[in-house]
Amino acid sequence: MLVAALIVAAGQGTRAQLGAVPKQYQLIHGRPMLSYSIEAFTSHPAIALVQVVIGEDQRAAYDGSAEPHRKLLASVTGGVTRQASVLAGLEALAAQNPDRVLIHDAARPWVSADMIARVLAALDRQGGAIAAIPVVDTLKRDGTDGFIAATIQRDGLWRAQTPQAFHFQPILDAHRRARAEDRTDFTDDAAIAEWAGLDVGLVLGSESNRKMTTAEDLAAANLPAAFPDIRTGSGFDVHRFTQGDHVMLCGVQVPHDHGVEAHSDGDVALHALTDALLGAIGAGDIGQHFPPTDPQWRRAESAVFVREAARLVRARGGRIGNIDITILCERPRIGPYREAMRARLAEILGLALDRTSVKATTTEKLGFTGRGEGLAVMATATVLLPPAAV
Repeated sequence: MLVAALIVAAGQGTRAQLGAVPKQYQLIHGRPMLSYSIEAFTSHPAIALVQVVIGEDQRAAYDGSAEPHRKLLASVTGGVTRQASVLAGLEALAAQNPDRVLIHDAARPWVSADMIARVLAALDRQGGAIAAIPVVDTLKRDGTDGFIAATIQRDGLWRAQTPQAFHFQPILDAHRRARAEDRTDFTDDAAIAEWAGLDVGLVLGSESNRKMTTAEDLAAANLPAAFPDIRTGSGFDVHRFTQGDHVMLCGVQVPHDHGVEAHSDGDVALHALTDALLGAIGAGDIGQHFPPTDPQWRRAESAVFVREAARLVRARGGRIGNIDITILCERPRIGPYREAMRARLAEILGLALDRTSVKATTTEKLGFTGRGEGLAVMATATVLLPPAAV
């Protein structure tokens, strides 16, 4: 299943009254606001493609906000309304033929990996799903001269947020139909989906996923943040050489005159990395989650183990900061495969390449690695959990 994210960042942010720089390019803790949404979606393992829609005169500002990433498509120019900009992004994505799409406003920089996963999962049951928050304040309708005309019952009322997720072709068709019928009055994509007859469900959002609308919002976002819960986990694994013609390291097949003894594919690096991720969140070790006595893991691809450890990190509301792997062996030579290993690690975990590191060293002919009897790997992972988890 191909899942795309569409980030709408074409507005001018005039309500924020921030001057010439649109709010999505204003800095939050030294980074453009837009960069947070881009990172959230490009780093999410369920997202394969990310399309950003920008304003007509925003090319330079966008280039300063978006680091190159293999998931990030070339930006497209939006329209004069949000609705027109979303349609421009959907039309651009149509060439990629995704199955599902999540539509998100760049003015909501704090979208979490868990929220992305929950909204996306809701599509298994319905045509659309949005993040939303139940209304808790008493609502008043204004009348004339500043007096209250009525009190609105808040029961059953929700505040819509983004991301809003849909099966791709139906939401594209709905947007195209709205344009053909000159309907330009919709304020979000769920409204268009409802108008087109699609069932749209509600998924509990988060107060932290607030929209930056005013200069006051931006000032509050730049207040010193609570210090995150930074965890470091380590892993170590060893495999003995046996007959074979290659070894698996970091998800890459490396030619060698031996293989390794193992129950799975024997990727000692990914096994050590799995333990490092699990250790960072206190979730046991690889043997507890994937017992070698269980036949379902026989010859299994070790990337499965790493992805599950990463899922457990995300379930805690965390994200992976970086990973660092050191391979200890006399042979095979690691240098020619180092960059392929880094790229594969980035792919497995949905990380930027500069958040992965692969190193190699010998043991100066000492010990079992020095005698060429096997190889070992040390792995370290840094995980950031939200302050509430401290």
